[in-house]
Amino acid sequence: MTERPDVPSPLWQGGLRELAAAIRSGSVTAREVIDAHLARIDDVNPVVNALTVVFHDRARALADEVDAGRVTGVLAGVPFTVKENIDLTWSATTSGWTFLAHAVPSGDATLVERLLGEGAIPIGRGNMPDFGLRWDTDNDLFGRTINPWDASRVPGGSSGGDAVAVATGMTPLGLGNDYGGSLRLPAYAAGVCALRPSAGRIPPPVATSDEPVPLTLQHFAVNGPIARSIDDLDLAFGIMQGADDRDPLTNSIPHPSSYEGPRRAAVVRDPLGWGVDPQVADAIDRAADALVARGWEVVDAEPPLLEEAAVLWRRLSTAEMIGAFLPGGLPQPLSDGSTRYFLENAQEVAPFDTVEEYGMAWARRVAIASAWHAFQVQHPIVLGPVSAARMPEIGFDLSGPAATTTLWRSHALLVAVNLLGLPSVAVPTGLDDDGLPTGVQLIGPRNGDHVALAAGRDLEAVLGHLRPSLKEFV
Repeated sequence: MTERPDVPSPLWQGGLRELAAAIRSGSVTAREVIDAHLARIDDVNPVVNALTVVFHDRARALADEVDAGRVTGVLAGVPFTVKENIDLTWSATTSGWTFLAHAVPSGDATLVERLLGEGAIPIGRGNMPDFGLRWDTDNDLFGRTINPWDASRVPGGSSGGDAVAVATGMTPLGLGNDYGGSLRLPAYAAGVCALRPSAGRIPPPVATSDEPVPLTLQHFAVNGPIARSIDDLDLAFGIMQGADDRDPLTNSIPHPSSYEGPRRAAVVRDPLGWGVDPQVADAIDRAADALVARGWEVVDAEPPLLEEAAVLWRRLSTAEMIGAFLPGGLPQPLSDGSTRYFLENAQEVAPFDTVEEYGMAWARRVAIASAWHAFQVQHPIVLGPVSAARMPEIGFDLSGPAATTTLWRSHALLVAVNLLGLPSVAVPTGLDDDGLPTGVQLIGPRNGDHVALAAGRDLEAVLGHLRPSLKEFV
């Protein structure tokens, strides 16, 4: 007799693989899985405001299709959430902006299409700051998402809604994107895992577009998964990645199921010597010890040109977006918070005085990437903080221009990854003495997403992962 897989109890605590296996075996129905997550959403979302729209009827109807055998696939019957700036024909792609409240797309983004093709079920939309312009999650259209571990602290951004939804058991999978840490930072805040893939691995968030795409969006921004385990990140990435006929920048690259290369990691305990919070230092120590316990050779070393990488990310991203805030730059203003944050940040950034200087910045990016590539031949994994600080209290990023620089300095290693288009996995490392999540990031070489995921698995094998429970959040 074939043994049926265990059924997670409660169902909303289950991961992608275990829920899919339980549905496939008949141990539980897709409708039961969807109903359990919808009930969890109804209980928790009014408290944390992570999901902006919930698809009660549509999700149940698709679950019934799975149970009837008319929809199949690796993730048949398993729910997922979709960030507000990723196209899903079930609702408007608002990007958290009131101007786009009714902008329902004509098609699904390819990454959504691929999950639907494997039978996964969209269950809701994840909140974000308008246009993703803050390391917080708040906007005029849907309001603020609450950090479930400490309501006085920001949940991170810009994929904060999906990270909180995953952390609190409203979904086992959230889809977000990462232009300046927007997957890894909210995952760090929520105590969950996130994969920022290499540039060009997962197709863009829009179904179709004939609009010019700024260079920083082409090179810095990626889409990726948020989940509660590394295995679930890997499963989702494997489904979503690969070339897309609608996007000339996405490539099909083999994604190995394991990593057999050198197991050496460089540990960045204090990026640029700018200081880290004690809780962050402890998390890095735990993570380094965990890698050693799993057979990794670990050395203290900082990748080359880190400060220049962080500075260039800030200068280039500011230069390309500043025009939107000039008269006539936007069809409708963004929220006061996003506008204020961006303009105060711009005050702290040296502008490019000439076209030649701007062009040289992009040329330097390649030189920095070359130096990092040589470094990662010797150290395939770079272990360091997601942020050098714990999550700030609400309003800190709007407390003046200097605060924007304080945040950027805390995120130097975070944004260097974006400049260079590298893969990075955010992994929780437990709770600190105040009961707040701690975590690190594991940076792999370009297109070495499997390397970062393998290191994440080893870290998780020693340190475990946080599972949502009623006691923790309600």
